[in-house]
Amino acid sequence: MNDVRNSAPGAGHAESSSTEIPKGSTRRKLLGQIGATFAAGMVGRDALASGPSSSNAGGAAGESNLKGHEEASNSRVYKSFELRVNAAMNEARIPVPPHTTNGDEEHYSDKSATYTKGLRQDGLCVVNLYAFETLKTALISGGPDDFEKIILGGTRKLNCPQGGLTFDLEGSDSVQFGNAPSHHNQEDCVVVPPPPALASAAYGTELVELYWASLLRDVAFTDYATSSVANAAAQELSKMPTYAGPRNSSGQVTPDLLFRGVFQGESIGPYISQFFITPTAFGAQGISQQMTSYISNLDYMTDPSTFQQVQNGIPTGLFNQSDAQPRYMHDGRGLGAYTHVDVLYQAYFTAYLVLNTLDVPLNPGNPYAESKTQNGFGSFGQPHFSSLVAEVASRALNAVWYQKWFVHLRHRPESGGGIAHLIATGHGGTIQGKLSSNVMNSSALQASLNKYGSCLLSQAFPEGSPAHPAYPTGHGTVGGACITILKFFFDGNFVLPNPLVPTGDGLALGSYRGADAGQLTVNGELNKLAHNVSFGHGILPGIHWRSDSDSSLVLGEAVAISILRDKAQTFNEKFTVHFTKLDGTTATISNQYTRI
Repeated sequence: MNDVRNSAPGAGHAESSSTEIPKGSTRRKLLGQIGATFAAGMVGRDALASGPSSSNAGGAAGESNLKGHEEASNSRVYKSFELRVNAAMNEARIPVPPHTTNGDEEHYSDKSATYTKGLRQDGLCVVNLYAFETLKTALISGGPDDFEKIILGGTRKLNCPQGGLTFDLEGSDSVQFGNAPSHHNQEDCVVVPPPPALASAAYGTELVELYWASLLRDVAFTDYATSSVANAAAQELSKMPTYAGPRNSSGQVTPDLLFRGVFQGESIGPYISQFFITPTAFGAQGISQQMTSYISNLDYMTDPSTFQQVQNGIPTGLFNQSDAQPRYMHDGRGLGAYTHVDVLYQAYFTAYLVLNTLDVPLNPGNPYAESKTQNGFGSFGQPHFSSLVAEVASRALNAVWYQKWFVHLRHRPESGGGIAHLIATGHGGTIQGKLSSNVMNSSALQASLNKYGSCLLSQAFPEGSPAHPAYPTGHGTVGGACITILKFFFDGNFVLPNPLVPTGDGLALGSYRGADAGQLTVNGELNKLAHNVSFGHGILPGIHWRSDSDSSLVLGEAVAISILRDKAQTFNEKFTVHFTKLDGTTATISNQYTRI
C-alpha cells in the first residue's frame, strides 16, 4: 500500500500558525494551521466528537471578530455568525486521515494499472508517458492553467477534475475522509480503503464478476434462477474466497444473490427496489416508473481497434439504440440505460415521492411528528425533505471527485479487460501490468471470448466508461448521501405494503409473493435502491468495480451525516433523530444537549 497524503496539489506540512493563507496552500496545510491555532489555546471549548455541538462554542471568537461592527447590535446577525464560526471550528477539529492507494501507480512505471483514459495513448493499454505527466502536473499543482495543458488523445474531454478541489461551507471537507473510520461522522468502519491492486486475487475476482455481468446483461433478474449462465456465474464466484458479494447461510453464492449488495435488507425480496418500480406522482403529474431502455444484445468495445479509439477519446460513430417499448426496470441493460442519462439524485427524489405515495410515516424523531398545533414545512416538512436530497448530491460529488482524481486514479474495468486481452493473445509482455490467474483461468473469461471473439470486457455504452477515474463511484456516493437524508426524515422501520415485482419482459408489475414479502422495510429498500443505481452504473454495464460502489455508499453516508450535524444547530425546533446506517448500526443527529 502507498500513503499519498502529500500528493494533493501543493501539499505539505503546516509551516506557520498564521491565519493568512499563502498562495498555493492546500486543505491539509490550512487545517494544520487551524489545528495549531487551537493548540495555542485560541479556542476555549472542545466540541463533542460525534454528537451535537454546544452553541456557545466559538462565542469568544465571534465576539472578537464582530466587536466594533454595527451588525453586532443585531442579536440574530450575531447568532448567525456564531453558528457559522462554531460549525467551522468543529469541522476543522476533525483529523485528516491517511489517503492510501493500492500502490499500482508507483509499482508500474508504464501506468498500465492507472487511470489514463482520454489521454494520448501509444498502444493498447499503453499511455503516452509525457501526456500522463501533463495530467499529474495539473493534479499536483491544482493550477487551472495546468489543467488546460493536459495532452488528450482525441476530442473527448476529461470530466471535471477540478471539481475535486471545490470547498463546501457545510459538512466535513473532502480531505477529511480517507483510509480510517470517521468517528466524528459516526462511521466506525474505514470510509475509503484502498481498492484491490491489479495483481491481487480480489481484483481478479471483481473482473470475473464483471465478465459474468456482461453475459447476463439481457437476462431478467427474475429469470436468474433458471438461467444456465447465472448458475455458472454463481458456481464460479462461490469458489472465489475474495468474492465480496453476499452468500447464503451455507457460504454459497446463489443466482438470486448475484450483483446484490451486502448491506442490511439487500438480500430480501426482489432484486429491484420497490422505490424503482412503484408508481407515484410528482404533484399532479403521474409517474408510472416505466423507463426507456436500449435494445438487447448490442454491446460495444469488443474489438481492439474500437477499444483503442475509445481510450484515446476519439468518437467511434456508434450510438446506443433505444427500445421503443417503455418497460419497468427488470434487467441489467435497463439499469445501465437509466444511469447513463439520469440526473444523479433522480432515483432518490423519486423514492421521496414514493414514500409519500405509500404514506410512510415520518421518522419518530421529527419535531412535528406528534405536534398538536403545527406541521413542518420549510423545516422538517415536504419542501425541506425534497430540497435536501438534491443539496447533498452536489456535496457528495465534490467529496468523491477529490478521491477519484487526487488520491486513487483507479483505472476502469475496460482497462482490466484490455490487459486480460493482451495476456490471452500472447502480448502481455508489451505492458508491465499482470493479472491473477483466477481471472485468466476463469470460465467467465472463456465464455466472454466465445461470445465476443475477444477477451475485451464488453461495454453497454459505445464510449465505455465516463472520462474520470473509477474509485470511488459518483453514483454510489450520491446514493449513500441521498438515502441517508431519506432515512433522517422517514421511518426506516416501516414495512412496505403489497410489494411488487416486474414481469420477465418488464411490461407489467405483479404482486411479490415470496416468503419474505412481509420483511421489506423502508431502510432495506433504500439500501437496495442505492446499490441498484450504483451497480446499474457499474457492474452491469461494465464501467465500475464492485468495490467502487461498496466504498462509495459509505463515503456518501458519512458526507450526509457531516452535513446533518452542521445543519442541526441551525433549527429552532429541538429534536433528536435516530436512523439506521448501512451497516445496521444507529446514527443520531440532535441539537439538544445539557449545558455544563
